[in-house]
Amino acid sequence: MKTGKRLGIGLLLVTLVLSAIGCANGGTNTASPGSDTANTPGESSSKTEKVKIIYSMWGSAEEGKTTQAVADKFNASQDRIEVEVQAIPWENYMTKLNTLATAGQLPDTGMLQEGGVIQWSSEGMLNDVSSMYEGSDSKPLDSLAYKYQGNTVAYAAANEILLLYYNKDMFDEAKVPYPPSSLDQAWTWDEFVETAKKLTVDKNGKHPGEDGFDSQSIVQYGASVENLPWQLETWALSNGGGFYSDEGTEVRIGEDASIEAIQKVADLYLKDHVAPLSVGQTDDGIQRTIIAGTVAMATNGQWNVGTSLNTAKEEGLNYGVAVLPYMKEKVTLNTGGANVVFSQTKHPEEAMEWLKWYNSEENNWALISSGIWMPTLDKWYKDEALTRKWVENPNFPPYEEYKSAVVDYAQSSAARPAAWFYTNYTSEFNTLLGSILGDVWTGKTTANDAISKNLDALKAANKGTN
Repeated sequence: MKTGKRLGIGLLLVTLVLSAIGCANGGTNTASPGSDTANTPGESSSKTEKVKIIYSMWGSAEEGKTTQAVADKFNASQDRIEVEVQAIPWENYMTKLNTLATAGQLPDTGMLQEGGVIQWSSEGMLNDVSSMYEGSDSKPLDSLAYKYQGNTVAYAAANEILLLYYNKDMFDEAKVPYPPSSLDQAWTWDEFVETAKKLTVDKNGKHPGEDGFDSQSIVQYGASVENLPWQLETWALSNGGGFYSDEGTEVRIGEDASIEAIQKVADLYLKDHVAPLSVGQTDDGIQRTIIAGTVAMATNGQWNVGTSLNTAKEEGLNYGVAVLPYMKEKVTLNTGGANVVFSQTKHPEEAMEWLKWYNSEENNWALISSGIWMPTLDKWYKDEALTRKWVENPNFPPYEEYKSAVVDYAQSSAARPAAWFYTNYTSEFNTLLGSILGDVWTGKTTANDAISKNLDALKAANKGTN
């Protein structure tokens, strides 16, 4: 997975087509104002002119046209603002934005990779958007606000949390109770491992710990914990450690609690023999485990419901969702990509009005109802009628199960923002950490040795000095 491209804002590219379908209400909604009434940023506007807002996105020219069709619906809905979409190929996106920034020609608003939000904020390139939802009947969940020096500089365009998925048929066959969907019944790590052993089977039907068990001939694994660096922080936090301080300014990965948590994840494969080898480089964990039918339960993000599990369900997969196990504290991570307002805009209020409209659940319903995105506004989690509109859905597991393991979980005390919501240089840190931990997963070294030897480099990465 390329974290900025596929997760959260990357999925905005999916909404281009889906939102356009939802917006096809008739020809009147796609007509844009004539060129004689549209003013460019910075020009004074008369009462017949609209303030022109440029919105940048990564994608092809065709994707840009599809997004423009969505923006045209907004343009036709009021007589004050006209949004023009600027599509830039993914591989050139950040280079182009940097060039525009240097020239003082940034668009008014646009997409920004998760790992770049705090960095751009620290360089004074983003506006404070704390006022975006003032006067609204609802605002995004607190865990979905990107914060820099106490100010909200972006809201996530969608919500995602980390979950435990499981194959119900495998549990039924082993006569093992399903993982809990309720946070107050969450398994401890030891309970998780012991359950995984009951679900791990070698070619002779033996389980780990039994006489004759052959760890080299496992035909079904009990568990898989996603070890991409950003998801791995869940376990450091759960064990009382973390990757960073609460302010994101200090590195905590060298603490005993953090190192111990990473080693426990590695030991699922190395010592417990309940998990397949994963080297933490690709985000296809659910496809390789639950969907492939080789693993009974696996951790990963909620977005998998829509991106892959719906198709697998139609093909006969009987899966469920549960809350994550925990080491010392109950923790899951919220994440979601950012739409931002650039500080060079002369029209911040109009840019925020567009983003608020564009980010609304109604305009992203195809993504939400398919299970790729979750709503951001708290009313969808607190108002039962809205929750049922969202969750009583054949694309999802049963209502009570999904509501408990996803809706309630996402607004619980266990839900914490992923590090890029408040920490700079997470891309550099995660890339370095991923390379450092490669030999830990295969058992060539320990988490303690790998992290201790590279702790100075990790601290430098967090400061942007590597």
